[in-house]
Amino acid sequence: MPRTISGPLGSSAILAQARRLKALLVQLTRQRPLRDPIAAACQGLDLTPAQLHIVLWLGNDGTMTMGELARRVAVTEKTITGVVDRLERAGLVQRERDPEDRRVIHVRLAPRGARLHRRMDQGIEEKLAGLLGLLDAEDRRHLVRMVEHLTARLAAEGT
Repeated sequence: MPRTISGPLGSSAILAQARRLKALLVQLTRQRPLRDPIAAACQGLDLTPAQLHIVLWLGNDGTMTMGELARRVAVTEKTITGVVDRLERAGLVQRERDPEDRRVIHVRLAPRGARLHRRMDQGIEEKLAGLLGLLDAEDRRHLVRMVEHLTARLAAEGT
């Protein structure tokens, strides 16, 4: 049974663990500043965070509608239009209308955007490998297993 805030651990135990995790993360960043692996791997690309995430989503999941991109990047559909406009002008993405419903616009990476995605993806993997290299092999296996479990539980809950 998935554990929720009112689940088997009880809300006070989960909140206490959340506070402890937060404190540890703050302490960790005081000892050694950690940058977001995506931001660190993408330095110097002259792209906004929203633009970076669009290139990553399209590179990982393929063509998407403007609405889906807006949801993934957590911006409004009006905002996503401007962001995609700039990516299109830079030659990184292409838009096409859905042949069945002309109101729907699909966005995909242009060849230049696909090359950029491969470069970004490699940089992210290298940064993550550097972080994981701080742990011994057993701790790395445990960390990956925990994230796999969390991902599976969130998927099962439809979150």
